[in-house]
Amino acid sequence: MRQAKDEAFSAFYRTAVGPLVGFLVNQGASVHIAADIAQDTMAAAYQRWEDIEHPRAWAHTVASRALVRKIASAEEQPVEQVPEPTSLLAHPDAIAEWETRHDLLPVLRSLPPRQRQVLAWALAGFTPAEIAQHLGMTDDAVRASLYKARRTVAEFLKEREEGQ
Repeated sequence: MRQAKDEAFSAFYRTAVGPLVGFLVNQGASVHIAADIAQDTMAAAYQRWEDIEHPRAWAHTVASRALVRKIASAEEQPVEQVPEPTSLLAHPDAIAEWETRHDLLPVLRSLPPRQRQVLAWALAGFTPAEIAQHLGMTDDAVRASLYKARRTVAEFLKEREEGQ
């Protein structure tokens, strides 16, 4: 029984942890914070593995709420050194380079928090109905936020194309 649980969770972890970090980054987290929250979420998932019916949705919900709490606490944690490498961040000193390669991050970070949150869920593959359910919103509110966020991103891409 324990071996089956470990194998099932390991398979889930391998496929879900990277996209979960990206999901959190899309919501405005730094890569370091996103990796920490993803790891904490996965640890909690392992502890409750037998009780979780929809692991991917559960992990996204738990991680999203953890990020909201982190942002709301507004605790600044300055560090003197770059964090040590981990399995999720093998080269933590290369984060700035990674972020510059993902050129949509600035526009995502410029979105209002709710639009950024809803768009991150959509980019993670969730439907508006699923997003509404997980965030406690109406379907119409989700669709409106998605519309506004997508319109802003489209304007950004159009301006970028015209500038080249």
